[in-house]
Order: sequence, then C-alpha cells, then structure tokens
Amino acid sequence: MLLKFRLLKEYKELYQSIGLYEENELKINAFVLSVAKDGNVAIPMSRNRKKLDKEDYIEDPLPPGYTRVKHSFSPVYDADCRLLILGSFPSVKSREENFYYGHPQNRFWKLMARLLKEPLPVSVEEKKAMLLKHHIAIWDVVAECDIHGSSDGSIRNVIPTNLNQILREADIQTIIANGTAAYTLYHTYCEDHTGRTAVKCPSTSPANAVFTLDRLEDAWGKVFLDLYPQLDL
Repeated sequence: MLLKFRLLKEYKELYQSIGLYEENELKINAFVLSVAKDGNVAIPMSRNRKKLDKEDYIEDPLPPGYTRVKHSFSPVYDADCRLLILGSFPSVKSREENFYYGHPQNRFWKLMARLLKEPLPVSVEEKKAMLLKHHIAIWDVVAECDIHGSSDGSIRNVIPTNLNQILREADIQTIIANGTAAYTLYHTYCEDHTGRTAVKCPSTSPANAVFTLDRLEDAWGKVFLDLYPQLDL
C-alpha cells in the first residue's frame, strides 16, 4: 500500500470519527503530504486542489529480500492453440534462463513430454515446437510484482498479465492453472477480465514434492484426456 494513501486513510477515519473531516480536509492532506515526504510541515494546499496528485505519492520501501520484477519473456502461442497453461510468475532460474520452467527440478517439461508422448525437449525451440504442435499455449498470470526469490507465497503488489492478447487471437477452449498459486492469482486478478474459469492442476514445481511425476501424470492426464482423446492416457 502506498505510504501517503495509508496515512491519509488513517487521518480521514480519525477526523470523521469526531465529525471534523470535511472542514479540515485540505489541512489534513497537506499535513499527510509533509509527513510522508520529510516529516516537516507542508505549505497549505491550495483550495483549488481537491486531492493528492500522482506525484505526491511515495512507494513503501520493499521488505528485506524483496525485489520488484517484471516478466521478461513472451508467451508461447499461435492462432491454432486450444489450451492455455498458466504459471504464477517465473522463478529466479526461469528469469535467468529467460524461458518458462527453467529450474532443472521442475517437472513441467517431463510431464508434457509424457502426456503428449513426445521426446523430452531440451532447447527452447524444441520446447516451443512441442507445445505448438499440440496447440498448447503457455504464459504466466503475473506481469509484474514484488517477490522474495522464487516464492509464490511472497508475491505482492501484483500487476496481472493481459491474457486477452492470447484469448483474442486463439480459440482457447480450456485454461489450466499450474498449481494453487497460479489458480488463486488467476481467480483474483484475471477471471473477471477474461470471463473464463480455470482448471486447477497440481503444481509441477519441485516445492510440490508430495506429487511425484507419476502422480502429476495421473492428475493432469484426466484433464488432457478430455482435450486429447487420441493420446489414450
């Protein structure tokens, strides 16, 4: 939350509780602005100003260990895609590799190869080719956020991805969320904009160690069977 907005909200509630907010609104705004900037008393705001401007706001400092990160690589899709698989946000390793599911212990690519009955892809181009061959698109729910390392649970101050870029260009029939975090983030930030619900599948992350590759194949296979009956999963 923005520091000044929080201060202003608290002072507003205080003065409203004693019936003095309306007559002191400009003075309160000026005081909050000065405290948030440098702790000094500010010059009174002009009566023509009805609210704080954008430039008046200062972001709270990030907690220790957090960084503000933007998603740095493009979605994989074409106009023939029918399935969209969404992750939450790229891990540190994926950001280093500049591609999806870059951690060597993430089971996503092994799982896709099993389900699609394809050789395990190694290069980025092989991974893209395998997905597009089977009309699968991949992207992430979050476009920008504060995050501690690779922890999905630490994600805050989210700017969601504009998934309509894919949904406008491809006839997506099903959206799969890769794990609870992706599902929750999608439901919170994207579902109202897309008008689509997502199917939650267990995460392929190494953090989800309770799901072996065999268990992942069984769980994801039930969803894939509806989409790809020819695979005989």
